[in-house]
Amino acid sequence: MCEKKNLILTPVSGAHLMHVFLCRTYVNRAHIFISLCSKQQHTCKPRDTSMSAHSAWTSSRGSHVDEGVVLRHAEPGELAEEKPFTDARGVNAELNDNKNSEDRQTWHETPWSQRSWLYELRPFRGMWSDVRRRAPYYASDWTDALKPSNVLTVATSVVRIFFINLMPALAYVLDMYERTDHSYGVNEVILASALAAIVFSVFSVQPLTFVGVTGLTDLMNYTIYNIFHDHYGFDQIKYLRLQAWVLIWAAGFHFLIAMFNLCDLTRFITEMTSDTFGLYVGVIYVEKGIEQLILEFSLPDHDNATGWLSVTIAVLFCVSVYYLTLVGSSTYLTFQLRRLVGSLAFVAGCLFWTGFSHFPKHSLNEVPVSQLPITRSFFPTLDRGWIVDFWHIEVRWVFIAAPLGLMVMLLFFFDHNVSSVMAQARKFPIQKPAGFHWDFFLLGITTLVSGLMGLPVPNGLVPQAPDHTDSLSLYEQVILHDVEKEKQQFGEHTTEPMHHTSGDASILHVTYFPRVRTLRVVEQRLSHLVIGLLTLGAMSRPVLVALGTMPRAVFAGVFLLVGWASIESNPIVTRTLSLLRDTSALAPTLRPQVRRVTLALFVGIQWAFFGLTMAISQTIAAIGFPIIILLMIPCRVYVVPKLFSGKDLALLDAPTANAPAVMVSLGPNEAEIHTESDDKPKPAPSKHQDIA
Repeated sequence: MCEKKNLILTPVSGAHLMHVFLCRTYVNRAHIFISLCSKQQHTCKPRDTSMSAHSAWTSSRGSHVDEGVVLRHAEPGELAEEKPFTDARGVNAELNDNKNSEDRQTWHETPWSQRSWLYELRPFRGMWSDVRRRAPYYASDWTDALKPSNVLTVATSVVRIFFINLMPALAYVLDMYERTDHSYGVNEVILASALAAIVFSVFSVQPLTFVGVTGLTDLMNYTIYNIFHDHYGFDQIKYLRLQAWVLIWAAGFHFLIAMFNLCDLTRFITEMTSDTFGLYVGVIYVEKGIEQLILEFSLPDHDNATGWLSVTIAVLFCVSVYYLTLVGSSTYLTFQLRRLVGSLAFVAGCLFWTGFSHFPKHSLNEVPVSQLPITRSFFPTLDRGWIVDFWHIEVRWVFIAAPLGLMVMLLFFFDHNVSSVMAQARKFPIQKPAGFHWDFFLLGITTLVSGLMGLPVPNGLVPQAPDHTDSLSLYEQVILHDVEKEKQQFGEHTTEPMHHTSGDASILHVTYFPRVRTLRVVEQRLSHLVIGLLTLGAMSRPVLVALGTMPRAVFAGVFLLVGWASIESNPIVTRTLSLLRDTSALAPTLRPQVRRVTLALFVGIQWAFFGLTMAISQTIAAIGFPIIILLMIPCRVYVVPKLFSGKDLALLDAPTANAPAVMVSLGPNEAEIHTESDDKPKPAPSKHQDIA
């Protein structure tokens, strides 16, 4: 009878690192022995088949042991049962038919509750761990996209996300173009979006997180321009020099955050903060759309007919795309066909309403409609080179740029990490590990390059990031009368009913409404890279000319559509509306599970922070709005628990980051690593313990 020794992981301080290094030869031999025993299970049954997640991972991959742990023999009864990482069907993870799936086990580091500050702030720990965990899957990140079963999904994703990424970016540039006196134009935005997509598709740990130009970048850019142009007489070139230093400082702060593993603090961001930020972004989008339409009424050489035609096109664009998207979640057409219609609704809307504005003469074509301003192919909008001469500036402005760079970093710390979390939300059965520290370091590099080239700085995108994952997801329709059984079998990757009716009718007929279950996600890099290359190709003359035919009204419609989609589904809005409902007319299952006064207080706190953020955004101090958003995190940690019971908070709020593949980078909890025995004493709570 052959046996293998049980090994467990114990966190240690830096004093043991040299010992680990000297014992690495022994460890590798132990891994080989464990691997051989595992392959001979059909003839040799081990005494105890459970082993630590890290040991399994390293034995299957042949990699070295983490420098923060040592191996020792387990005492009798000391090992807890390990839970292998599972996919949407509840079986041991089979990584999208990856050739390495049979070896896949959980990945984890020292649990959050057991971390010391020495371990938490150890330089480069998080970056190294992120890359180490993801490296075994890098080859499959490319090959998975080319499998016959995935090609159509990837191709559809490329078309859909290319338009969803490019059109809002061009809408933002219209605003920046006007507010910064043409400092930024179409080519700058296209190059920034392409740069981010190419870099993150090739070098990031999590390529599903989509990075590009956001509306908040637009807000910060023109706010800085207004301050220094109006009060200090900066022209466009001097502004770009200052902006270069702002982004150089911001890049340095990015590097420090990533180096000292501070992205782990993302685990303290809850839905209370994320929902408030999402509502703020949605309202800003709607505001920008209205501003674009008002501008159409005040353009020289145009009359009111131009303005009203622009309003008509923008409204019809929103309505048509909105309802075409709803087809994807309806019962019309076949399942696969309606999913395709919903996915390509945005693309169809952009193409159709652009053509609509160019009707033949003696009709709409006689009304002058302003179009997207373009410039020379592959050249900046201003008469300058692609490298900003940032060294030609007074020293005092270099240091004045430092606090502005800090504001940029704070905004990106929240926005990018939340975007990454949303791209890997628990509703998506993500199987490959996340990497927040390395990706934030990579974002610092793109921030630096953007500053040196005079580009609007890219950042994580909402809603493009979760849309990218959604477009790569394979779904299956489930009839509602089987849904409870399906949930027990397949877990939480089953959505709510696709169609709802009001009143008692929903109770009588709900058994026939379909639901959608997420089977898997095609986790790959190719779609992100192809979108980046296509975006770069948009700087060529033929594509630029085609883009120049697009009316501004379509971009105003993009603002309105994206903004409304964020507002409509925001929990703050839905909960506020629920406070106005007559609960006595609702079925018991539809009534709120918390008291009305409790819900009103919780939502009231969110509305208060939203109001403060909107108020500061309308002033010259708009650059400081990230501080208001970030203040919600300590408010949620230290103040909110004193106002609400734990039971109410469990119903009203939850951590934004809670998916297993996400938490492995942020620091897993004990429960996410192994299950404790009932007779084993639980560890005492720590100051680092999760707030939820």
